[in-house]
Amino acid sequence: MSIRVGILDQTPIYEGETAVDAFRHTIELAQRAEQLGFHRFWVSEHHDSGHVAGSSPEVLISHLLAHTKRIRLGSGGVMLQHYSPYKVAENFNILAALGPGRVDLGIGRAPGGLPRSTQALQEGIQEAASLQEKIVQVKRYIHNEPLEDQSHPLAGLSASPVSDIPAELYVLGASVDSAGMAAELGLPYVFSLFINSNIEVALQAIRVYREQFDRSQGREPYAALAISLIVAESEEEAEGLASEHMLVKIHLESGKVLTVGSVEQAEEFGRQSNETYRIEILEPSVTRGTKESVGQALLKFQQEFAVEEFIVTTATRDFTKRIRSFELLREILAEQGLSEFALESKEEAAIG
Repeated sequence: MSIRVGILDQTPIYEGETAVDAFRHTIELAQRAEQLGFHRFWVSEHHDSGHVAGSSPEVLISHLLAHTKRIRLGSGGVMLQHYSPYKVAENFNILAALGPGRVDLGIGRAPGGLPRSTQALQEGIQEAASLQEKIVQVKRYIHNEPLEDQSHPLAGLSASPVSDIPAELYVLGASVDSAGMAAELGLPYVFSLFINSNIEVALQAIRVYREQFDRSQGREPYAALAISLIVAESEEEAEGLASEHMLVKIHLESGKVLTVGSVEQAEEFGRQSNETYRIEILEPSVTRGTKESVGQALLKFQQEFAVEEFIVTTATRDFTKRIRSFELLREILAEQGLSEFALESKEEAAIG
């Protein structure tokens, strides 16, 4: 059994440190991920936050391309609802030209911040297209596909530079609806289990994605599962690291449910939304333990979901513990034959 494994980094700002330190950690983690042989490294988009520094994944990806050599780099994800599809396509076409065959464009549905940042990002927008319509536009621009209606005002427009190996598009979500959208668009899909830990919903989303996937463009479904994971030297250490965090959801009167980083953020979100709201505090969905127990958990995930890839995010308040967790994860994958790491380990042993 073989599965790809990638990393999602949210560029956290640790207590007593600055955004400059956070970006330094992201660069170091990307380089270490490449050394360890992970398949891809994604960075996130958050706004108006004192806890995470990455507000512009395009800029950060550009810098990471210059500081790595092989690993795929991408966004997890760009919050397309705020932006012009044309400009997003231009940005990622430039990235694809700078790093041919190494760039991913993951597109997320969440706002990526509090209501006031959303208001600022969407200032002046009158009638925004739906997210699905925007994804269709980005896809067309990235692949330089002409409009069918040649009388359209934008007919003949291309998003320069046109790349020989365009960025790979991914739809990110945590619901059955997002899975259906990815299937209809014929694009790879990532279900964020660390945001929505409901296994039944996750299983249904992956099933709907595979059953409804549009193969008319000659593509096959590609599903990934994004999980929160901590590997430590002992079960006690892993439990301690996992207990540093909580999962906070805010339920708005309008029916929207959003996941935020703290109770304080939830309260501020509710205040800015001008809606009646309810805050729910849950135990975070973190797969944690030693190499043995986490390895068993990964095998179970793969048996249940049969996805092509795991995207792993690891949140600890100690950066060295994050690095160590990924090193131990690499050992798990190599020893248990869960991924291409197994083959690499055999080759290393033969060389040794």
